[in-house]
Amino acid sequence: MKAAQPAHFHTVTDAPETAPWLTLLHGATQHSGLFSAQIAFLRDRYRLLLVDLPGHGRSAGIAGPYGQVEYAAHVSAAMDAAGVRRTHLWGTHTGAAVGLLLAHGQPGRISSLILDGAVLPGAAMPYTTFAINRARATAKSRGMAAARDEWFNACDWFDVIRTRPVECRAVEHRQLIEAFPGGPWLDESAPAPVPTLEPLLPSMTVPVLLVSGEHDVPEFLATAQTLRSAMPRAEQIVIPGGGGFPLWEFPAAVNAPVEAFLGRVSAPHRGMT
Repeated sequence: MKAAQPAHFHTVTDAPETAPWLTLLHGATQHSGLFSAQIAFLRDRYRLLLVDLPGHGRSAGIAGPYGQVEYAAHVSAAMDAAGVRRTHLWGTHTGAAVGLLLAHGQPGRISSLILDGAVLPGAAMPYTTFAINRARATAKSRGMAAARDEWFNACDWFDVIRTRPVECRAVEHRQLIEAFPGGPWLDESAPAPVPTLEPLLPSMTVPVLLVSGEHDVPEFLATAQTLRSAMPRAEQIVIPGGGGFPLWEFPAAVNAPVEAFLGRVSAPHRGMT
């Protein structure tokens, strides 16, 4: 694979220069605005690197393929461009898969992982595959407006947001999805094969905090259990009432334990760029 173009990024550097970096990676159809509540909560204690994955947000112009391996390469290039040598990484769904690939491929660069609705690279996720294939077919046959509408209204990981719309900011989340231009659904190029990480998990010693919603899609809950059982430094929190995106649905319930986790694992690396 040729050298990757950096994904679009921006930094929030209100914290001191000695503060650790925290990289934030959203999921499919979203962009870095997903982390608005986390930015407000952590910006004075961590230097934040917010990345839009290719085909999303301000990285919409980056051409495919749009696979997990390609995303990881573009994110790594963004870290290089931002001068981030070592970082904690908080990823949700696709962003979580990218975080695991980076932690495996560049273990000296990732200080810890927070995985919200974790995806395990190389593991089968039948419902997710079905939902993505349905969205692609709809986008190609009826257009992106219909595909975005179907995605938000029919995918199970949005159940809690849809049923508790005021508390979980459904209108704002729908706006994230409305900004998705659809490149990853419309692109026909084949992404690189994704390595199967499950057999390698026992050797990955990065500290991991798994964040799961009580009512998440079963295959995401099963993935979190696999990671918790196999990774030697993994721990898990389950958010009562949470669904597919606890960090968005109930940020106060998520931010406090994430801050405590980061505090425990940051001290040895504080001050590294």
